[in-house]
Amino acid sequence: MQLIDTHVHLNFDTFQPDLAVVRSRWREAGVVRLVHSCVEPAEFSSIQSIAHQFPELSFALGLHPLDADKWQSDTAEKIKFLAISEPKVVAIGEMGLDFYKADNHEQQRMVFAAQLAIAAELNLPVIIHCRDAASAVREILQKWQEIKSGRIRGVMHCWGGTPEETQWFLDLGFYISFSGTVTFKNAKDIHASAAIVSSDRLLIETDCPFLAPVPKRGEKRNEPAYVRYVAEKLAQLRGETVEAIANQTTENACKLFGLAL
Repeated sequence: MQLIDTHVHLNFDTFQPDLAVVRSRWREAGVVRLVHSCVEPAEFSSIQSIAHQFPELSFALGLHPLDADKWQSDTAEKIKFLAISEPKVVAIGEMGLDFYKADNHEQQRMVFAAQLAIAAELNLPVIIHCRDAASAVREILQKWQEIKSGRIRGVMHCWGGTPEETQWFLDLGFYISFSGTVTFKNAKDIHASAAIVSSDRLLIETDCPFLAPVPKRGEKRNEPAYVRYVAEKLAQLRGETVEAIANQTTENACKLFGLAL
């Protein structure tokens, strides 16, 4: 059984002491490809270094909404230059809106729109972070698709929205990625959303080192090997086998990010 973890942060300090061991565990768990997300430009070199160290790792470039104040006059050019020059770049992000932890809404919107423009120019998918901002993200994506030629494609990562919100983004052509939060007992909206996503739009991730899934929830660090628990919970919620979830999400990840096995 092959699995693809579509959202990791392996460059964080918590992985420095034993990253090689962590890799051995994800390989044993059947994780054959990973997509490393990016929080801000200062990470570019460390993420690129890890991607060159591990052939199975591809990565994205972008600015997280909670770091929107780090957007500089040359940020867009930095993202475009590395995305064009580095074959292992497969997406732009993570980007989006987070109205839960920050109130600089207009600045976040500006940075989000700027990164959508980069993705459209380079014909790359986007990785979207959305927290307490589903209506605003939907509005921006709808306006973009109405005004600009062509559709923005991508994934709503670590999805935690209601079924209604889930359908908004499915209607816009987006993939929906579930993380360890889908294994949490009281995550009723996430459970309901997981049941309605069509098979060809389903993805799995860990968002490690955050959000370790049940039965590893008590651990301080999540890791890619645990993406298997996400697949197992999705199989339970959807009445499918784990093998079917693994096969479908692997196929979907390869299609969205242009990955080869």
